[in-house]
Amino acid sequence: MSNLRKIIIDDIEVEVDPSMTLIQACEEAGVEIPRFCYHERLSIAGNCRMCLVEVVGGPPKPAASCAMQVKDLRPGPNGEPSVIKTNSPMVKKAREGVMEFLLINHPLDCPICDQGGECDLQDQAMAYGVDFSRYREPKRASEDLDLGPLVATTMTRCISCTRCVRFTTEVAGITQMGQTGRGEDSEITSYLNTTLDSNLQGNIIDLCPVGALTSKPYAFTARPWELTKTETIDVMDALGSNIRVDTKGREVKRILPRNHDGVNEEWISDKTRFVWDGLRRQRLDTPYVRENGKLRKASWGEALAAAAAAMKGRKVVGLVGDLAPVEAAFSLKAIVEGQGGTVECRTDGARLPAGNRSAYVGTAKIEDIDTARAIMLIGTDPRIEAPVLNARIRKAWINGAKIGVIGPKMDLTYDYFHLGTGREALTELTSKPHEDALGKETLVIVGQGALREADGEAVLAHAMKFAEMTESKLLVLHTAASRVGAMDVGAVTEGGLVAALEGAEVIYNLGADEVEIAKGATVIYQGSHGDRGAHRADIILPAAAYTEENGLFVNTEGRPQLAMRAGFGAGEAKENWAILRALSAELDAVLPWDTLAGLRRALVEAHPHLGAIDEVAQNEWQPLELRAPGKAEFLTAVKDFYLTNPIARASEVMAELSALARARAERPLAAE
Repeated sequence: MSNLRKIIIDDIEVEVDPSMTLIQACEEAGVEIPRFCYHERLSIAGNCRMCLVEVVGGPPKPAASCAMQVKDLRPGPNGEPSVIKTNSPMVKKAREGVMEFLLINHPLDCPICDQGGECDLQDQAMAYGVDFSRYREPKRASEDLDLGPLVATTMTRCISCTRCVRFTTEVAGITQMGQTGRGEDSEITSYLNTTLDSNLQGNIIDLCPVGALTSKPYAFTARPWELTKTETIDVMDALGSNIRVDTKGREVKRILPRNHDGVNEEWISDKTRFVWDGLRRQRLDTPYVRENGKLRKASWGEALAAAAAAMKGRKVVGLVGDLAPVEAAFSLKAIVEGQGGTVECRTDGARLPAGNRSAYVGTAKIEDIDTARAIMLIGTDPRIEAPVLNARIRKAWINGAKIGVIGPKMDLTYDYFHLGTGREALTELTSKPHEDALGKETLVIVGQGALREADGEAVLAHAMKFAEMTESKLLVLHTAASRVGAMDVGAVTEGGLVAALEGAEVIYNLGADEVEIAKGATVIYQGSHGDRGAHRADIILPAAAYTEENGLFVNTEGRPQLAMRAGFGAGEAKENWAILRALSAELDAVLPWDTLAGLRRALVEAHPHLGAIDEVAQNEWQPLELRAPGKAEFLTAVKDFYLTNPIARASEVMAELSALARARAERPLAAE
C-alpha cells in the first residue's frame, strides 16, 4: 500500500510524500513558487513570507508553503484531495504586499550593485511586485560588516532572510554570524565583529538573494551578461567539484559552483572560488632553454629539439604533477617508457599500491557519507584536505552518525571520538575483534597523511582490515586532482618516488612543483606557472592551466569527469597533450594520435572504465597483506590550505588568506 498522498495544485493532481512541504510539492507539480529565505539544503526559517499560497478549506489567510507539510492539509468534506492555489487573487495580493514590505527599506542600488542582472529580489519584484510604493518615510540604514577579504557587505540591502546565518552555522560549522534586534532595528551581524573563519565562507555570496553579500575580488570587474560561462571541473583538491568558470575576453573573472548531488552538492571551497587571480600571474608564456647557467627565451622548435636531444640514450624519469589531466599522464607514460624510462605520479611519497583500485581508491562513493551511521577518519584532516567533503561529514554527524578519529586532534566543526594519534591506535583496533560491529552503513576514510611514510602500505592494509571487520566501505581521500587518474593509467614506478629518482639522468617534470629535485640531472619542466619546478628547470615548455584545455580528471572516489576549456593559454603556451605529441615526433617515436579525440580513443581502449564519464566503477576488493606498521604519529598531509599548488601560490587573494590564517593560529584569544 502506497503512503503517497494525492493533492491538487492549480488543477494539477499529484501524488507526493506526506512529509514534503507544500513548496516541494509545488515543485513536483512543476509550479514555481517565489522564495527568499527557503533553501533546499538549509533548515526552514519561514520568515520572508514570499512563498505564500492559498489552502482551500484551510485558514482564511495565505499559508507559508515552506513551513507547512502536506500531511497538515485537511481533506475535502467527502475525503477529496486537498486543493492548493498558487495564483489566486488572495495569493497575488499577499505577494504584492510582501514585496512592498521588502522594498520599504531597500536602496535603489541596482545600477551599481554587483548582484544586478542575477538578483532574486530584482527578478521577483518584476514578476510578483507592484509598480509603485506607498512608503514616503526615510529608509533605514545599517552599518556594513567586515567579514574578511572575500565577502563584501552592503547591509542596507539585507532583507533578513538569514540564509547566511543558517549556512555558516549548519553547513560550515562556525557560529560567528547571527541576527540581533527586532523590527526596524533587526540586523545580521557577526559575533564581536569578527571576520569569518571558514574555508567555505564564499558560498554565502551565492546564497544571498539580494546584493547584501557580494564577492570582494570580483567587485566591479564585470557584469553577468558580459561573461562567457563554461561548465567544468575543479582541480584545487581531489574531490572534483563541479564548477562554472566565467570569462571576459581571455581572463577568468569568477568561478561558481554547479550542483552535483554525488560530489559537491552545490558548495565549493574558498580556494576553488577565489584562486582565479592566480591564473594570470607568474605565467610561463614562452619556452626557455638554460645556457651558461641562465635561462633564455627560445622558440618551440628549439626547445623541443633540446628536450629530445637531452632525453635520447639517457635514463629518463617522468614525474606527473598534481594538476595534470589523465591524457597528459597517459602521453608522458607512453613517451618515457618508449625511451626505456619510468614514470611516477606519487610525488608526495604516498605508498599507494599500483593496480589495486580497491586500495588506492576504495569501495565507497562520496554520497555514502550521507547514509553512514559511523565514520572512521584515519590520518586525515578533511576540513583542510577537502572542505566540501568535511561539510558532508558534518551533515552526517547532525543526522546522528558517530565519528571516530585516529590522528592529531583538530577542529573539524563536529564532535568526534579521538581514539589516538598514531599507528598504535590503528593496530589496536584491528588486533581484537570489534565488540559492536558497526554494520554495513559505516565508512572508513584514509587520508594521505597516513600513507606518506615508509610504512604507508602497512597502514593501508590495517585500514582495509578494519573496514572488513566492521563490514565498512573504504574511501581513500586524495589531495591531488591528478592522482587517481595517473594511478589508473599506471604512471607508477616499482619502489615509489625514491626508486624512480635514483640514478635519473633526465627528469621530465610534468607540473610537479612539490618535489625537491637534487642537482645533477637535466630537468625538462612542462607547466603553467613559474613556480619551484620552473626555477630548477634546464628546459621549460609552457603549458595550459586547467581552465585552458579540455581534460579528463578522476576524483578521489574514482569518478571520471571532463574539464572543459574556458579560455586560451598565456602567450605561446600549448595544451599539455599537444606538447607531448610534438616532442614524440622530435624523438622519432611518434605517438599514434594527432587529435585529442584520437588520444582519448587510445586511452579508453587501454583503460575502459575511463570512458564511463561521471560514473563510479565498482572496485573488486583486494585486501593487502597485513604487516606491522611503525610507532609514529600520523601527520596532516596539507600544511597550508591556501598554498597547495602553483596556481594558488600565484594568487594574491590566497596569499592574504594564508597570512590571515597564520595570524589567527598564532594569536591566542583573551579567554585563554
